[in-house]
Amino acid sequence: AVRLRVREALGAREPADAVRVQGWVRSVRSQKEVLFLHINDGSSLESLQVVAAPGLEKRDLTFGSAVEVQGKLVKSPHRRQNMELQAETIRVVGPCDIWSFPLKMKERHPLEYVRQFPHLRCRSNVLGALLRIRSEATAAIHSFFQDNGYVHIHTPIITSNDCEGAGELFQIEVKAKESAEKTQFFNVPAFLTVSGQLHLEVMAGAFTHVFTFGPTFRAENSQSRRHLAEFYMVEAELSFTESLQDIMQVMEDLFKTVTSTVLSRCPHDTELFHKYIAPAQKSDITHKLFSSSCRISYSEAVEILKQAAQTFTFKPEVGRCQL
Repeated sequence: AVRLRVREALGAREPADAVRVQGWVRSVRSQKEVLFLHINDGSSLESLQVVAAPGLEKRDLTFGSAVEVQGKLVKSPHRRQNMELQAETIRVVGPCDIWSFPLKMKERHPLEYVRQFPHLRCRSNVLGALLRIRSEATAAIHSFFQDNGYVHIHTPIITSNDCEGAGELFQIEVKAKESAEKTQFFNVPAFLTVSGQLHLEVMAGAFTHVFTFGPTFRAENSQSRRHLAEFYMVEAELSFTESLQDIMQVMEDLFKTVTSTVLSRCPHDTELFHKYIAPAQKSDITHKLFSSSCRISYSEAVEILKQAAQTFTFKPEVGRCQL
């Protein structure tokens, strides 16, 4: 049997005999004459409907169990799904105890609850959609720079520079098992990088157009939602340019290219966020995609903030605003 991902099965245009789909059961519904399953393998927000004879039902065929289904891919009579799988065999690869399994069928769990289970949270719709979107965005960022002649540079994660004081640093130290004494591994202070900028500036002297996309770290003593101790950052450097407009154009083109790619390749995932997480953002993103960005100077931006009706915690003043 030909193995298909759920996304491939849902997007198939023609029926197919002898196909095999593997994934996790999202729902089970047993009727007198037919057994319905919905399985998902993480490749799509939408699950694939499996139709089977009641005789294929097993005691360990439950929500959350890992299964392998073989059968025929046929046109679905339902409008909401293009294809469905008529099962000939169902094999439970990994059973699931539904009583102890923390995720429950047909229950919308709050994110605070799902985050308590790091090994299972990626199976939830929201976090699964988020990771697929991030994967497509990462690929689109690399494609944009490669298509425009940039050389990808792997800047060091462990470094001895603090990149112009860009943030508080995590220092690298060695602690021997036999002793409580800590030593410097490189005989000089070394840190987790806060930015690859200084390394990129050197590389731009040889390749003119360079970029990096990797992990960066900030050790600010804050546990708030506004602070990340670890995150991935895109940075680029261009040689032989004296125009800030050129740099801003690269930034705008990058944003539009990546955003349009994500919207086209992850329509169901992005729609989930537009519907349940940030409903007001859809029209705003569409407007930004199909219009030119307004470009103003730093001083003009500060003046706009000063005239705003909103009350700021810190009064907008030149030199105090980071835009």
